[in-house]
Amino acid sequence: MLTSNLLKAIAASEINTALKLYDQLLEKGADPWDIHLSLFPAVQPILNPPFINPHLPKMYAIIREFIPYLEIEDIPTLIRIEIAEYAMRPKIKKPVKASAKKKGISFSDIETAISYQDIALTANALKAFLEQKGIMALSRNLLLLGSGYLNDSLGHSISCTAFILLEMLSRPDDDPWPVLVCLADYFCKGRFNTTSPAISAESNISEKALEEKLLQATAGYGIVNLHHTITFYAIERVRHLFNFKAYQHLLQAGIRFMGIKSKDSRKIEPADTALPGYKQFYGQFSKKDLNSVLPALLAMTRSQSDRRRLGRYLIRGVCDLYQGHYNPHYFTGLGSALWIIENYWNNSHLISTTLGQYLEFFFDGI
Repeated sequence: MLTSNLLKAIAASEINTALKLYDQLLEKGADPWDIHLSLFPAVQPILNPPFINPHLPKMYAIIREFIPYLEIEDIPTLIRIEIAEYAMRPKIKKPVKASAKKKGISFSDIETAISYQDIALTANALKAFLEQKGIMALSRNLLLLGSGYLNDSLGHSISCTAFILLEMLSRPDDDPWPVLVCLADYFCKGRFNTTSPAISAESNISEKALEEKLLQATAGYGIVNLHHTITFYAIERVRHLFNFKAYQHLLQAGIRFMGIKSKDSRKIEPADTALPGYKQFYGQFSKKDLNSVLPALLAMTRSQSDRRRLGRYLIRGVCDLYQGHYNPHYFTGLGSALWIIENYWNNSHLISTTLGQYLEFFFDGI
């Protein structure tokens, strides 16, 4: 009952009630991660005006990727911030779900519905396509559709779509309707209604070439440059859904979105020794001085155990600096940074530019 009431409080944007119910659930011994998982239907309708992008549903999915870094005692604070952020924002009004099954549907029917900017028509077309063609086909088609609008959406037409779909893919037994409404609302508002032809290139992007592109993506500070990194992060996280040709198309779309951009030539040397504990970490991190904190953090990337500890400390540090309202990119940008550190741990230059880009954005914003 308390969990059901928590979802209702979030839906009604009653932040104080939602936080009180969360505290009561914890007092009764509820697992905070189970509470997070239960929020799924309440999160999908959350808006982030004045932007049309579904930042909060994307953030919700990326928080799943934080769990390998965290200890049990870290999770309640993170979920409390989530609930506060979800409850304070307006929500989509859910359209009526069609009861009759539509016979015969193609993806072009979905594009037509989007072109009418009819959220209910689009959501029900997505539902019919999902039922008839399956979740993998729906996911691939929506991501390919979104790939043609990266410049218009600052990359969100892939990055938001990708993580929202990944969350739906992880929940085969859950009702997909909230996700379908979320994506219908977004694609209609963005007018993403025409799938672009596959991008042809003279040569394929190799793993080494991708690493070079990530060095370009992580160069530069500010929200636009951060979105270059988040977009490649999203493409790589849905890579397994596509054949090689389609994956190469997504990479080329990401490269076009990024445009001509030089790599960051600065090389920051790590401190001699890693910070021994969270108290020392937070003492540095909370000063919000990039030049002093970056060498200390780079010293925590030399071993897998140190990198996991760095991930835990970064998540905790971001949570502990919370003052009652956060830009969701503080979490989604952190997700992209942790992904690069985990997958390109032997490229110290890339780790340095990644951390520098994220931390400058975070420190400048709070």
